Amino acid sequence: MYQKYIFILTFIFIVKSNYSQDRRVITTAVPFLMISADARASGLGEQGVATTPDAFSQHWNPSKYVFSENRSGFGVSYTPYLSKLVSDVFLANINYFEIINERSSWSASFKYFSLGDIDIIQNPQDIPILENPNEFTLDASYTLKLSDYFSMAVSGRFLMSDVKLQSVDSDSDSASSFAVDISGFYQSDEQAYQNFNGIWRAGFNLSNLGPRMKYEELGKKNFIPTNLKFGTAFDFIFDSSNKVSLNLELNKLLVPTPSIPIYNSNDQIIGYNQADVNFLSGIFKSFGDAPNGFSEELQELTIALGLEYLYDDSFAIRLGYFNEHENKGARKYITFGTGFKLNEINLDLSYLLSTSNVISPLENTLRFSFTYNFN
Repeated sequence: MYQKYIFILTFIFIVKSNYSQDRRVITTAVPFLMISADARASGLGEQGVATTPDAFSQHWNPSKYVFSENRSGFGVSYTPYLSKLVSDVFLANINYFEIINERSSWSASFKYFSLGDIDIIQNPQDIPILENPNEFTLDASYTLKLSDYFSMAVSGRFLMSDVKLQSVDSDSDSASSFAVDISGFYQSDEQAYQNFNGIWRAGFNLSNLGPRMKYEELGKKNFIPTNLKFGTAFDFIFDSSNKVSLNLELNKLLVPTPSIPIYNSNDQIIGYNQADVNFLSGIFKSFGDAPNGFSEELQELTIALGLEYLYDDSFAIRLGYFNEHENKGARKYITFGTGFKLNEINLDLSYLLSTSNVISPLENTLRFSFTYNFN
């Protein structure tokens, strides 16, 4: 029954859109899509739209793949979730990419989010009924290099949210949707400066453009996490063995701000609902629907900073910081990471330490990723 309680809390987080008067937090269906999908990006403050290409670029910016030094690559990552409370809630991610020729590539990934095993007991003497609610996405991308320095990619994605409990309601259906991503990536040539060489990078990803998901048992449609990322980075190349990368990323959910008041029986405002509009209208409304105007719209931007030191292309140390405004979720944390490369194999690890009063579900969690590159 304890696990059932955890599931209910998670389910409320997924579909709830009512909030206190002073905190209008934007929520969506399938929020696991906003979780960093690999340990390298996690160690850099959970960012990756403008970092150097790797096997996990599918989640962040598939436009990067055509700039990869490897012909193809395969990556697997595992992220425990709510590890302080349960041991069977996790996010798993599988990626593959392949360079077609010098100007194009294709890639695909599969993400699976398990909400753990839940024992359903109607009466104390009953034999528990085991449920395993889960969510997953399956996507594929095609990337084309439009010039020597700039590329774009388009992705298609299928989303499935199976968080129903058949033993409680056998008539409830899974929620599903589809989405499209559009991304771009720029990388300069190596340039000589006074005491070092450098490479500039920049990228964007407009992700999860698609219709809302409907949970039949709730009788309402929920926005999927349509999202816009912008990022830039610079590599300080001191010599053939020492390189430092500085990375910055801004992120905004293109989902309406909860702004429709909800009243209790005493006519007091107890929360807010999102506007009931289609996803395209929701995207445009998201740029100007915050009740407190432009200042609140700025609060909906998250920022990530990351620093990566790479020695001899075989050992990396990473440090990152992620910040979200107190009224929009209050996610604030420092991340640490390291990476090791041996021939074609990469192993990356990361760790998150919360700096907010709102403790992250990933607090004190060790995440790891494994990559095999085909040169």
